[in-house]
Amino acid sequence: MKKRRVVVLGATGSIGESAAKVARDIPGRMEIVGMSANRNLEKLAVQAAEFQPPALCVTDETRLPELRGMLTYRPEIYAGEEGLVALATRPEADMVLIAIVGTGGLRPALAAIEAGKDIAVASKEILVMAGEIIMAAARRKGVNVLPVDSEHNAIFQCLENREPAEVRRLILTASGGPFRKTPAAQLADVTPADALKHPTWQMGAKITIDSATLFNKGLEMIEARWLFDVEMARVEVVVHPQSIVHSMVEFIDGSVLAQLSHSDMCFPIQYAVTWPQRIANSLRPLDFASVARLEFEAPRYADFPALDLARRAGETGGALPAVMNAANEIAVEAFLCGKIAFPRIWGVVRQVMDEHRSVAREGLDAILMADSQARARAAELL
Repeated sequence: MKKRRVVVLGATGSIGESAAKVARDIPGRMEIVGMSANRNLEKLAVQAAEFQPPALCVTDETRLPELRGMLTYRPEIYAGEEGLVALATRPEADMVLIAIVGTGGLRPALAAIEAGKDIAVASKEILVMAGEIIMAAARRKGVNVLPVDSEHNAIFQCLENREPAEVRRLILTASGGPFRKTPAAQLADVTPADALKHPTWQMGAKITIDSATLFNKGLEMIEARWLFDVEMARVEVVVHPQSIVHSMVEFIDGSVLAQLSHSDMCFPIQYAVTWPQRIANSLRPLDFASVARLEFEAPRYADFPALDLARRAGETGGALPAVMNAANEIAVEAFLCGKIAFPRIWGVVRQVMDEHRSVAREGLDAILMADSQARARAAELL
């Protein structure tokens, strides 16, 4: 069984921390050979001291001396976007785990693919903005794009290389967020503190707000469309508050396969690293008697418009998914700062999408330009 040598882009975030846990748990199968961080150099230095990767990267070049002063050994250190690209293409790496929030992981992901590396994707923006480009590049280079999001990893496990023609529906599960039972009339009064109380997962502020608005699930719908080569009409969402069933696949014969586990990102990360094999670990097994019940319900589409906006973006294609994602990022930031009410997030995204004139099969430069313009327009509206 081969050990995977993994570069972790975004090592100090929640996904990066889970990746470190997996590396500790299965040292015979996973070795971290590169790490990057944005601001938290102290945590990066601690992780580097433990795993001793030969290369590191920081976002801000001016902080290189600061990081060097914290280290107990002398790795190669890169900086900025070019540094991320250099780290992602290191010759000793087999796989690049991309856990950078935002667009920063897009060019490193493409560079890793061009260098023949498998990529494990935890950053939604990569496939939302440029899913067609990423998947085409991976097919051309003969490398694997392995999903780390729990929902997509679940679908990946259920499909087991089945052809898209055999799939009737991909069914993404959603916890429903903190406002699953909140009447629509009360959503205008919720605070950032309310929205940050996710019932299941401990995540960063941006993704937690996206879970409250259901934009997180909308982004996942677009990701699934590209990862598994199915049109948006075959991608659906069901609310499952226990977050035990991570997603399901319904096949054309009516059979449904589901993947179940406790809510722990170590499960999908390990599967991405060890795929196509499964190996024992120390993660907590599922006790069905203690779970007791599994509930499912339809999303409240009218009250949480993110899912319909995402379906429209995914069906239209071009740069519209990037526009939706960019406008949402700006609106979420404004909500977290107390500048707008919670429902205004959907309103800003819808208006920016309505104003965009999309062209199918737009290239990477055009997509990045649309992203920039959407951010500027959303900021104007706010």
